[in-house]
Amino acid sequence: MSAPSSSPSAPAENVATEGDFLAPDAGQRPAGPTPSQSRFQVDLVAEAAGATEDKSPNSDASSTVPSSDKATPATPQDADPGTGGEEAKGRFRVVNFADPSGSGSAASPEAAPAEGLQNGDTVMSETSLHSSTGGQHHYHYDTHTNTYYLRTFGHNTIDAVPNIDFYRQTAAPLGEKLIRPTLSELHDELDKEPFEDGFANGDELTPAEEAAAKEAAESKGVVKFGWIKGVLVRCMLNIWGVMLFIRMSWIVGQAGIVLSCVIVAMATVVTTITGLSTSAIATNGFVRGGGAYYLISRSLGPEFGGSIGLIFAFANAVAVAMYVVGFAETVVELLAVNAIMTDQINDIRIVGTITVIVLLGISVAGMEWEAKAQIFLLVVLITAIVNFFIGTFIPSKSKESVGFFGYDGAIMWENMGPDFRGESFFSVFAIFFPAATGILAGANISGDLADPQLAIPRGTLLAILITGIVYLGVAISTGSCIVRDATGNVNDTLSAQFMNCTDAACKFGYDFSACKSEKGSCKYGLHNDFQVMSLVSGFGPIISAGIFSATLSSALASLVSAPKVFQALCKDNIYPGLGMFAKGYGKNNEPLRGYILTFGIALAFILIAELNTIAPIISNFFLASYALINFSVFHASLANSPGWRPSFIYYNMWVSLAGAILCCVVMFVINWWAALLTNVIVLGLYIYVSYKKPDVNWGSSTQALTYHQALTHTLHLSGVEDHIKNFRPQCLVMTGYPNSRPALLDLVHSFTKNVGLMICGHVRAGYRRPNFKDLATDQSRYQRWLLKNETKAFYTPVFSEDMRQGTQYLLQAAGLGRLKPNTLVLGFKNDWRDGDMMNVETYISMIHDAFDFQFGAVILRLKEGLDVSHIQGQDELLSSQEKSSGMKDVIVSIDTSKDSDADSSKPSSKATNKRSPTVPLNVSDQRLLEASQQFQRKQGKGTVDVWWLFDDGGLTLLIPYLLTNKKRWKDCKIRVFIGGKINRIDHDRRAMATLLSKFRIDFSDITVLGDINTKPKKEHMVAFEEMIEPYRLKEDDMEQEAAERLKNSEPWRITDNELELYRAKTNRQIRLNELLKEHSSTANLIVMSLPLARKGAVSSALYMAWLEALSKDLPPILLVRGNHQSVLTFYS
Repeated sequence: MSAPSSSPSAPAENVATEGDFLAPDAGQRPAGPTPSQSRFQVDLVAEAAGATEDKSPNSDASSTVPSSDKATPATPQDADPGTGGEEAKGRFRVVNFADPSGSGSAASPEAAPAEGLQNGDTVMSETSLHSSTGGQHHYHYDTHTNTYYLRTFGHNTIDAVPNIDFYRQTAAPLGEKLIRPTLSELHDELDKEPFEDGFANGDELTPAEEAAAKEAAESKGVVKFGWIKGVLVRCMLNIWGVMLFIRMSWIVGQAGIVLSCVIVAMATVVTTITGLSTSAIATNGFVRGGGAYYLISRSLGPEFGGSIGLIFAFANAVAVAMYVVGFAETVVELLAVNAIMTDQINDIRIVGTITVIVLLGISVAGMEWEAKAQIFLLVVLITAIVNFFIGTFIPSKSKESVGFFGYDGAIMWENMGPDFRGESFFSVFAIFFPAATGILAGANISGDLADPQLAIPRGTLLAILITGIVYLGVAISTGSCIVRDATGNVNDTLSAQFMNCTDAACKFGYDFSACKSEKGSCKYGLHNDFQVMSLVSGFGPIISAGIFSATLSSALASLVSAPKVFQALCKDNIYPGLGMFAKGYGKNNEPLRGYILTFGIALAFILIAELNTIAPIISNFFLASYALINFSVFHASLANSPGWRPSFIYYNMWVSLAGAILCCVVMFVINWWAALLTNVIVLGLYIYVSYKKPDVNWGSSTQALTYHQALTHTLHLSGVEDHIKNFRPQCLVMTGYPNSRPALLDLVHSFTKNVGLMICGHVRAGYRRPNFKDLATDQSRYQRWLLKNETKAFYTPVFSEDMRQGTQYLLQAAGLGRLKPNTLVLGFKNDWRDGDMMNVETYISMIHDAFDFQFGAVILRLKEGLDVSHIQGQDELLSSQEKSSGMKDVIVSIDTSKDSDADSSKPSSKATNKRSPTVPLNVSDQRLLEASQQFQRKQGKGTVDVWWLFDDGGLTLLIPYLLTNKKRWKDCKIRVFIGGKINRIDHDRRAMATLLSKFRIDFSDITVLGDINTKPKKEHMVAFEEMIEPYRLKEDDMEQEAAERLKNSEPWRITDNELELYRAKTNRQIRLNELLKEHSSTANLIVMSLPLARKGAVSSALYMAWLEALSKDLPPILLVRGNHQSVLTFYS
């Protein structure tokens, strides 16, 4: 092994020139990066586990310079098994989902192959592209990437070339997932510890999918089918049902050859469009088990998928009963001559029960046996069809009396047109259409196909083509050689006196005219004999075998489909109570519990033995699935998502939409009440799943279309000028972490919910080296927290040097187009006298900045305070409910039912699901907690007092109006207080009443305050002087130069001059506080005009003192100042 150079000065560029390539580092090193030795070392194939050599602190980039062209990589025995799965060790890490800690794996994924790398030769296992699924301990470490990169790019890099294994999901069944070097690894400074690895968007698997993938990876010798055995055979058997043998001839008798062909063509058009749509979805990415459910749920989302999956599985289960009863009826008819056990109905039940038990045995024996049975049944079925066609060419004198004369133009011409007897075109179509269903039989076992993307399109479409041609062939041939009515009596020949006979049979010397005069007297011919194909065929019993084959194969396909679809549905945990059916057994992951359930449902319906009522519902269930598959393709194309790129290109979104509409039309044609019932059931399940909101993200087209529409509407909105009538308060609320100031969040949410935009701004200041990855993680975590708490808001954190700069960033950049905030909402700074006064300077500057940006400003004050983040011991960690990506989300919440909340600025480091032990709260914290939740409760009968002292455009009035429109506040009455002169009180009140009525704002009372300008009480003035004493500059007591120096270093100080200048304004704030206590001490909320301070003229300490004096010792008070542009109008 080449000795690594430990020269601290060797630059990275020189490394590549010293050898043709870099040898793997045989020295073992500690797992995980340390400042002196990071995972960025350019160890080529494997950064092997453990540590024996200590490298110098500065040798990060130059630790592996080979001295020769040959190298022997570390063998697997060298690797430390205890650290086999640790993420920090290797650039290409194999995710070992079976044992995440790696402690159980003996073979390290980083261990390179034992063969030497001779002159950079590639050692590339065959499985690096299509890795085997042979168990979790079989690692195939691909050295190709590194060697190729060195050869190609001529310098040493850990950047990776494109590789299919980077794109696998976490626990992919087809091979191990390699993790490409993260951006942090390639970009960050070398002494900085790399970030945690998360998954790219949408790469996370649900626990169910991980389990499925794990099972798939563990299973050896799994039976997988190709397109013929898996799809073509299944679909053909399912489509060729009993209809082919016992109803097709009757349909020709009723509708005639032409309309029969039209009926077959219409059904084939519907199934072909659905087949094309199925092919498009099946080729848009890797398909797992679950058939129609999987295709629909991954395209349209869990709501549609969950509702269709349940009824589709149920339809298949009941279809088993339908087919088995069809089989039992035929058996009982054959036995009726000499062997009736009890009576006909009970015989059907007995035969049906025995049959379904045998079928269950075949299914449970495994897919291999089931497939062999299907092949055998197909051979029988094809033999029966061929037998029929051969029979049509062998006319027999003995068969003429029952209406079979062989091919003849006259018979064909006579049977061309329709002859409906008690039926109509649509009723005949409704009877035939179920014979065309069954096209999803192959897709339903998608999990058992070797290559679903190839097999589903090829097998399904070919099956539709072949079965369609056979149906047309049977329709034309039966219509061309069999008459509609025959007596079966050999003696019904033409007599001499009846020479005016016009029927086709007359040509052959038979007269069946008696059938027309006596309805129901004839038992033979297309109209009257369902078993006419047995008569025509070369050897009658083969047709009976064909009927058995058709019914049993369809029953078997449905018996396999139902549990497979149901298992996939249960694995996704969309209906929580059904999880027990998700478990699979054996190497093929067979859903035995699902088989038993399907068997139970089928047996129940077999025992009913009356399936005429249930058949149309089943057809409608299948059609609903077809309609949604077609709609899925239309929807995905409409959403224009970059992820929608099926490799099957022969589809069209409008054709798919037409197919979906056709399916719905056919549903109502077949049976209108069954169609209504189906729609009601689908809608009910859809509403249920939407309400439950399963925690899955499949990148559905619903998401894509929502994004597309949001983008379109946002752009469209940007082209429209704002109008006063449409003004909405769009609030930028400085909440910090959203759960740290619940009262602020709840109150603003009360008047913005479904009305305007709400952005929770969070400035994270004072970081020497901001961690932007953390910011992104927090952003998604707290956004989920807001959604979970049903708060309609966006969380927007920013890093900045200080609070003011961060707020400026948000004021300028938050929002999008017209969806931009227009009002800044702050919590009152209750502790302004305790800390650094520069914080007050920053706080007041934020208000000035808001006005500079033409924003309105709103300040909420609760006498108990707003920030609850310091209260410990009430943490409720959401990690159990949150979906974590890469790391556990540890986040704290405020639970309204238990007075609990938590410290959001310092998330706990332990991701535990247990409640922390509750620490007894002190009295002030208890009060703070109660106050913080007061806006979550219904407010009851009370008042919202609006002190509209200055006209700011109407925002001071609009916010209380919006509040009292909400459910929690609707019992509160608005009382309006305005300033006025004592001698004009009535006039002012009338003027305000007129204005409010023009604005159409309800109010209970208007109070005109004539005594605003009265001097406040002396003790209140003294208290104010004492409050501002520490913040005065007192320039008269010092030299001018010293005073200026002090004012420059502490700009918040109050000068004597300014205090004198604004004495009247100061007195007004103190006086207003007295009036507020007098009039509004019992109000649920006070909304008051925010006093303005001229920028640069009023120091921040004085302005803060005004706000303090105005709002202290009061109920919750909202100080509001609009941007002095009208937000209310009385014009229509």
